Amino acid sequence: MISNFFPIAAFFAGIVSVLSPCILPIIPAVFAYSTGKGKLRPLAIVLGLSLSFTSMGVITSIFGATLTAYLGYLNVFAEALLVTMGISLLFDLNIFNIFGNFSALANPKQEGLFGGFLLGLSLGIIWLPCVGPVLGSILTMVAVSGEAVYGALMLFIYSLGFSVPMLLVAYSASFSSSKLLKASRYGFPLKKITGIVILGVGLYMIYQNHF
Repeated sequence: MISNFFPIAAFFAGIVSVLSPCILPIIPAVFAYSTGKGKLRPLAIVLGLSLSFTSMGVITSIFGATLTAYLGYLNVFAEALLVTMGISLLFDLNIFNIFGNFSALANPKQEGLFGGFLLGLSLGIIWLPCVGPVLGSILTMVAVSGEAVYGALMLFIYSLGFSVPMLLVAYSASFSSSKLLKASRYGFPLKKITGIVILGVGLYMIYQNHF
């Protein structure tokens, strides 16, 4: 049941991640320079970002596959991590944001399509502190599966949820700063809902694996 729901949850998680208060406000700044350097540059940024997230899924899946002999311990670790991340989101504890806000390190002035692609790759790493609990929950589920193709697919779907709002901001003149500010207000309740879902998945895994 959870595996069938997971692709939808991964896409929704990507959208929630964009609404993070340390990501959404700087998206216009990232794309303001980019769109002036060519219509395809925002796509190059999104492609680099998607590759960054997808690579994380593949690496995590391979790591999980090497631990199949210890699947019982891996499940216990995954259960504890999901419950912790769910509580972190639900009560806005930010316990995974220990590195602070690295958003300012992103340099939107790297030239050309390849520069945009490299910028996207770097954003996938730079924004890790902002999306830690949400992305970490997906990577945890991927690690338990131990399947590289499945891991790549789930993180690609997550990156789609992440990328669609970014492209809307890049190519739509109607997405002004004031409208982005209004959109960011939905981030808090969506974060709570995501926390409840992740906590529920963790508790369900505990029930299924131990009871």
